[in-house]
Amino acid sequence: MERGEYLKQLSASSERNKDPILDVLKRVLPENGLVLEVASGTGQHAVHFASAIPHLKWQPSDINPEFRASQDAWRAEANLANLHPSVHLDVTEKSWPVVAADAIVNSNMIHIAPWQVCIGLLDGAARLLPQGGVLFMYGPYRINGEHTADSNARFDRSLRMRDPSWGIRDLDEVISEAASRGLEHVETVQMPANNLSVVYRKAAAV
Repeated sequence: MERGEYLKQLSASSERNKDPILDVLKRVLPENGLVLEVASGTGQHAVHFASAIPHLKWQPSDINPEFRASQDAWRAEANLANLHPSVHLDVTEKSWPVVAADAIVNSNMIHIAPWQVCIGLLDGAARLLPQGGVLFMYGPYRINGEHTADSNARFDRSLRMRDPSWGIRDLDEVISEAASRGLEHVETVQMPANNLSVVYRKAAAV
């Protein structure tokens, strides 16, 4: 067994949701350019998406060094020309290692992090994206303050028990914060396992 196989991590949920997410991404991402994936986790998504959408350059990232090592191990095995090495990215920092991107993709982050992490993601998207650039966010949400399924309510309670600053976010609050940064909500897509894909576009500067 090669060293990279020890570094590679496998997420069962990422395997389950990668194709439904890809179906939406194929429809909403630009025809060319760079996609910054924020909080790429194990790296399974990055390899899957970069392979399926070869006309886009894919930049994985994470704050966790073990995840970045896993991402690079997956990348080394896949050997895709359009998949870049992973970079360290803390969304709450004002300076990101990527200074411009044509689209930003983020999955399953804002509910397992403090609220300021969601705000940092939106701030970064507002800085990096060009007019018309896409911010794609995937995960569970509350709608009008209510959970969309009993399983989500149980998940939310478990998250808040682990860390009171965590928890499933209300979609209207995220949309409002995005709008205040010039990120217009254009679409919400129902996904398997009571998750949502939420698509924003950078509006023209006033």
